Amino acid sequence: MTDYLQYINECEERLKDKFALIDGIAFKNQCKVIEAFRNNRIAVRHFTGTTGYGYGDEGRDCLGKIYADSFGAEAGIVSPHLLSGTHTLSVALFGLLMPGDELLCISGMPYDTIRPVISGDGIGSLKDYGIKFSCVSLTADGGFDVDAVKSALKNGNVKVVYIQRSRGYELRDALSCGQIGAVCDVLRGCGFGGCIFVDNCYGEFVEECEPTDVGADIIAGSLIKNPGGGIAPTGGYICGKQKYIDIIGRRLTAPSIGLEVGSFEQGYRYFYQGLFMAPHTVAQALKCSLLIGIGMTDLGYINYPSIDKIPHDITRCIEFGNAEDMINFIREVQYASPVDSYVTCEPWDMPGYDDDIIMAAGTFVSGASIELSADGPVKSPYIAYFQGGLTYEHGKYALMRILSKLKK
Repeated sequence: MTDYLQYINECEERLKDKFALIDGIAFKNQCKVIEAFRNNRIAVRHFTGTTGYGYGDEGRDCLGKIYADSFGAEAGIVSPHLLSGTHTLSVALFGLLMPGDELLCISGMPYDTIRPVISGDGIGSLKDYGIKFSCVSLTADGGFDVDAVKSALKNGNVKVVYIQRSRGYELRDALSCGQIGAVCDVLRGCGFGGCIFVDNCYGEFVEECEPTDVGADIIAGSLIKNPGGGIAPTGGYICGKQKYIDIIGRRLTAPSIGLEVGSFEQGYRYFYQGLFMAPHTVAQALKCSLLIGIGMTDLGYINYPSIDKIPHDITRCIEFGNAEDMINFIREVQYASPVDSYVTCEPWDMPGYDDDIIMAAGTFVSGASIELSADGPVKSPYIAYFQGGLTYEHGKYALMRILSKLKK
């Protein structure tokens, strides 16, 4: 495998300007996070866990405050009791919507696991509660279809406009904060007074700003992706306008209690430390993405995003055109992992997905996609979705393995 080191060195030379830009973004985001810690006077006592009801839990409450400050929001919920990204999004949507309301998604159909939450039959979905759903597809070039959005808003029952920043299992680029900010202006210009909700998964700290800086009312995501920095062991976050956070908090616990309760005996140090590490960790993942991207491009595979620009999230999709190469790529990511490197990944009928999925995640935190991982549905055109990397050096090691397997 070391035969490929010279080639990787050449790739790094081709990428050095982009790497410098990524380092600049990481520094600005690191400054924001440190200022959030300082402004909220974080101390050792905030790491201490609580039991029972958790009344007066400073660690829990201040964790929400520093997330909100880091993301340019008024308030935040950060909780280990939010079990995944899908659970976090579900809690927020059920808090914001009431029977008779309509949810409008303007970035195409949402990710596989959130679709049953919206429109599943007989499983306690939004649809089961009389909440309607409509969807506007993105344009062919991956932008918002402004005319279609304006037309969809003519229905006065739309209470939440939903935007999925990342691509999910679609072959498109992630949405930038610039695009999201522009469509927020369009929505407000049309007189929309409801909640603009962004699924921010995979996008945190990738740019110098977040969707809440450019007009979004609520953002949400998983702590085992970007904002947990590879250290947070579980959990999710929801940040945004205070009035919406209060409503969602009553759904998270109970209407009579809201955010006054919620204990976590193990303590909060990993959550605080993970956020502190997140800007740097995300920069490492972005560099891994570009390095893998340039390698796969040189092998002749189509990449999204293209390697001539900085990605807008940490995921990269690679179109293989056949099942063998796709599966071999994902298996090599697993074989390059520090945990379960001996495991051979196999496609399986994973809960919440429409097709058989193959996943490589030899991670310290189970399934953490901020760590080097890859997955995808085994169907034509056979696209693997690569993400993460706690260290750039891990990405280099993985690329050596991938090249040795796929280079013809």
